[in-house]
Amino acid sequence: MYFKVSMRTNPATGVYCGYYRLVESYRNHSDRVCHRTMLNAGYLDGLNTDQLNLIQKILTAKVANHDKPLFELPYTDDPTVLAHVDEFFKRMVAEKRIDVFIEKKDKKASKNGKDLQLIDLNSIRNKDVREIGSEWMSYQAIRQLQIALFLESLGWSEDDVRLAQTHIISRAVYPASELETTRWIKENSAVCEITGYNIEQITKDRLYSISKKLYAEKEALEQHLSTRTNELFDIQDKIILYDLTNTYFEGRKQGSKLAKYGRSKEKRSDAKLVVLGLVINPEGFIKYSSILEGNMADSKTLEGMISKLRIKTSSSAKKALIVIDAGIATEENLKMILTGGYDYLCVSRSNLKNYHIEAGAATVSVTDNQKQKIELCRVKTDRNTDYYLKVESQAKELKERSMNEQFRSRFEAGLQLIADSLTKKGGVKQEDKVHERIGRLKQKYPSIGRYFDIETQVCDQPEPKGKKKGDKPDKEKIRIVSSIKWAVKEDVEINARSGVYFLRTSMEAKSEENVWQFYNIIREIEATFRVLKTDLDLRPIYHRKDENTMAHLHLGLLAYWLVNTVRHQLKQEGIRSGWREIVRTMNTQKAVTTLAQNNHEEVIMIRRCSEPNRAVRKLYDALKYKYAPFVKRKSVVHKSELENCHFIEQ
Repeated sequence: MYFKVSMRTNPATGVYCGYYRLVESYRNHSDRVCHRTMLNAGYLDGLNTDQLNLIQKILTAKVANHDKPLFELPYTDDPTVLAHVDEFFKRMVAEKRIDVFIEKKDKKASKNGKDLQLIDLNSIRNKDVREIGSEWMSYQAIRQLQIALFLESLGWSEDDVRLAQTHIISRAVYPASELETTRWIKENSAVCEITGYNIEQITKDRLYSISKKLYAEKEALEQHLSTRTNELFDIQDKIILYDLTNTYFEGRKQGSKLAKYGRSKEKRSDAKLVVLGLVINPEGFIKYSSILEGNMADSKTLEGMISKLRIKTSSSAKKALIVIDAGIATEENLKMILTGGYDYLCVSRSNLKNYHIEAGAATVSVTDNQKQKIELCRVKTDRNTDYYLKVESQAKELKERSMNEQFRSRFEAGLQLIADSLTKKGGVKQEDKVHERIGRLKQKYPSIGRYFDIETQVCDQPEPKGKKKGDKPDKEKIRIVSSIKWAVKEDVEINARSGVYFLRTSMEAKSEENVWQFYNIIREIEATFRVLKTDLDLRPIYHRKDENTMAHLHLGLLAYWLVNTVRHQLKQEGIRSGWREIVRTMNTQKAVTTLAQNNHEEVIMIRRCSEPNRAVRKLYDALKYKYAPFVKRKSVVHKSELENCHFIEQ
């Protein structure tokens, strides 16, 4: 403590002199030095500078050691100084500037680890409640993947690393546009408290910028994450899955080299598309990704993947098995896979006709995930020496029979409309137009149209009424269809192949069950696409520029790495919840600021995380993660400062 003087007129004497206040310095919650008036000492005209210095020195020592029965005061025998010290100390105690008894109690309690305060219960309030559970879980997954360490090794600044982590976590927990993400971070989430990025600096433009910067490191990031997850979970990359999906754009996308019209898997033929190709392992971790033009055919995308796949997988994968869908399994692509040093497993693109059961092969019965019966039998064909496995599924047979009946009824209804048009006035009767309608119908239902024989009776158009015999004949007579008949071809059973398909592989299989289990792993990549499109909201895309589109898709893939890291560990513990359900559960944990006023006219501010409930603790325990990023953050602010201090946000 020290004396602070201000010049004013003494009302008692009318003399312009110094008015003294005893002041204490302290640091507030923002680490700023502030001053607090402990006592208005008044006009001390009779004291010199040495006496004033000695008074403030003795008072400071006495206040600091008031709970000790014996303490050493600065030596003095000046009765004036001692009288003022005694007077000022008693006044501070009486005016409750210091409280000897409360301080004694606090000191004694602190030995037991307790912080006891007298507070006004009516002053307690909670503010700044934010979600923290999902963000904290995701941040711990990012630390497992060592993304921050990798970005720092590339020379990224600390702020950029923190912003990148913030954006990746936000995309995983709350997938939205950059503008909506900015509002969510500032109003709902405690993600910045975890990553350490200044929340006041969050803007949509900064999020756009960091997304592009992350995309610039796409190849290096994929290589790092691929290697890191292999080391983290002891993955050997002996089986690799490859497939493609597409997502559509909202808007016309004029001038885009990436957005093209193509066959949409969401049935959005009105919108332009972009194709996303993924190579993943059976555990669901991405090994390689590519962003392609929307009109790229599935069968033409494999070449680029094969050339880059070797460096994306572990060195132990000397002859990995690549599992692909029938749309990619052209003869040219299969030869390319073998040339690259891999084996392949796929569904045969065509149903085998001339095949025979291999000698000694027996039919093996297995069940799928829905406990439905499936029969497996190894067969041979004269076309090549590949291993073929005939698969018969009763559930698939019922489904395909139902679909065939539905398509047949629609196909015949279409033929009936064509036939009815022949007898209507103004109906389509010209031979070429009728055959055009039949061709379009066959194109719409190709799986059924090939089983039908369709016959049409054609005649010349009759002479119009009122035409005289001497008139010149028409240069070319118009031929019209008078009737149309259709029937299923003889010796053909529409449902003969229902429920039957063939698996084809180049590897030496030990058993039928082994091949079947390997092929069923392809469902993992289907689950990956579901997570990307639904849980991480990759569709639709609203970005106008191609560079923003690619950065948007890449950010979603980085968020998927985080998601799969969490889900893979939970699956090993028997927890198979979807990502949206995991986020919903974790969002029950909040960060909250509690404020209360004590008897010293101070406001105690405590920031802490809520206790995780049973479901949240179960997830934390399965992941072996910590329960909270911090236990408690406490600060004490004098009541007079609250009006000019935004202490809650800070």
